[in-house]
Amino acid sequence: QVQLMESGGGSVQAGGSLRLSCVASGYRYSRYCMAWFRQAPGKERERVATLSSLSSNGRTSSEDSVKGRFTISEDNAKNTLYLEMNSLKPEDTAMYYCAAGPLATDCRRVVFGVWGQGTQVTVSL
Repeated sequence: QVQLMESGGGSVQAGGSLRLSCVASGYRYSRYCMAWFRQAPGKERERVATLSSLSSNGRTSSEDSVKGRFTISEDNAKNTLYLEMNSLKPEDTAMYYCAAGPLATDCRRVVFGVWGQGTQVTVSL
């Protein structure tokens, strides 16, 4: 059974940093598109960043709202996906979810069917 488990969330002040982790189990990690999503109270869930393992260097994407501040990466040996978040802003406050979907070159076009339980990130002024 495929499982995803996020950790690393917390409360920080604006300008601070956090690193989220997502440990995958029950499947061969490298054969999926992986992504981070977030959902703030009263708002729709939005994609934050994606990663495809199709190329040897990994193919990543990130949304404009986090570009230059957030970095998605992976450690295949540990079956773990990361989201390094720097220069955090209050508008980054949300529940962050890790997700897995069918492998593709461009993971932004993928429908993600496996989700973790989420980890809360709260950024205060």
